[in-house]
Amino acid sequence: MKNKIIKNSITAIVFLITIAGLAQNKSSNTVSLDVYYAKIQSEKNPQIIDARGPEEFALNHINGAVNFNLESKDYAQRIAALDKSRPVFTYSIGAGRSVWLADDLLKKGFKEAYSLEGGIANWIGNGKPFYANSKSKLTVAEYNKIIADNKTVLVDIGSRYCAGCKIVKPVLETIRAEYGTNLKIVEIDLEDNPQVIADLKTVKVFPTLILYQNGKIVFKKDGAADLKKDVDVALAH
Repeated sequence: MKNKIIKNSITAIVFLITIAGLAQNKSSNTVSLDVYYAKIQSEKNPQIIDARGPEEFALNHINGAVNFNLESKDYAQRIAALDKSRPVFTYSIGAGRSVWLADDLLKKGFKEAYSLEGGIANWIGNGKPFYANSKSKLTVAEYNKIIADNKTVLVDIGSRYCAGCKIVKPVLETIRAEYGTNLKIVEIDLEDNPQVIADLKTVKVFPTLILYQNGKIVFKKDGAADLKKDVDVALAH
């Protein structure tokens, strides 16, 4: 029993060290959207890798991207097909899987590998060209009408594949239960509404929360930290 506890403890320590190492490497390969886009534009046939799952990729992705990640069964073969002498551009829903992939490519001898800060949210959220397999259910005109027709509107922009976005949902339900018809809550997800997210040109990460009062933005939050508190403070005035 004692040996088992020691073994588990060692495993946990190794895991934490590994995660810490990955976190330290983020700054070395994660770049801003402007830098990422400029580098892609400078390449004749850029090597772009979508490190998300195949279901996510099928719904939307950067034009010209191919789809695989560290867990793909044919990972070694896909890596072997790339040109190590040329830059590789990775992205994911945020900057998790893409950072690990870019880091692994550098370890395998690739000259350059860049992960996109903010991932697909940042790319589509700033109107860069992308593929989507369906039209948005909501248009910008309809979005603007909702803002104009309601005194107070809380907008939640995210994705069903985003872990942080899932944390927001119960908070929204608490807010909805407390404020009722005094607050209109609009939930916009990437899978159903990619074009409106692109047209708004205001999203850098998922989730993004925006509170409007009388058609004007009261606050815009990247992430859901203190969301309930911020809504309470805003509406108290």
